[in-house]
Amino acid sequence: MSASSFLKALKAEGLSVVEVGDWRDHNRNHKGAWGPVHGVMIHHTVTRGSARTVEICRKGYEGLPGPLCHGVITKDGRVHLVGHGRANHAGLGDDDVLRAVIAEKALPRDNEANTDGNRHFYGFECENLGDGDDPWPAAQMEAIERAAAALCRHHGWNERSVIGHLEWQPGKVDPRGFTMASMRERIRDRLK
Repeated sequence: MSASSFLKALKAEGLSVVEVGDWRDHNRNHKGAWGPVHGVMIHHTVTRGSARTVEICRKGYEGLPGPLCHGVITKDGRVHLVGHGRANHAGLGDDDVLRAVIAEKALPRDNEANTDGNRHFYGFECENLGDGDDPWPAAQMEAIERAAAALCRHHGWNERSVIGHLEWQPGKVDPRGFTMASMRERIRDRLK
């Protein structure tokens, strides 16, 4: 999926998109292959403040250079594009989970970290403290649903191609505050 196709798919799904800097060429491709891409991964940022969150996700921080995702979904429901290509978002995860995503089957429990997820997943970081108390506004939840559906629609995937970071890598908890099962139901309904 080219950067132009990525942008077009998001806009066609009715999203408000903000293009940040050189997002089309901002990636970590020099660190390894990008693709084949098989799914979409949802995260929470553990940050507060949209501008700060977008900046961190674009640039990264000491020990983890950016981009940290492809798009940042802020509380107002806007999608800020910060990268295209390989991004530092998924890390190592479970090869059994990847096989289930590819086959669009129910996910097994993640119990190992042996497969490069940065190569195989689009990533959306969603502005939220991830403490279970920080609210998820309706506009943001709808944007998560629309963004994931846009990529599924483009690739011909169903909702089982969308996972949370907590379903990929043992020890991860994101996103916290809603279930991925409920988000996949929303995506399934949108794709009908």
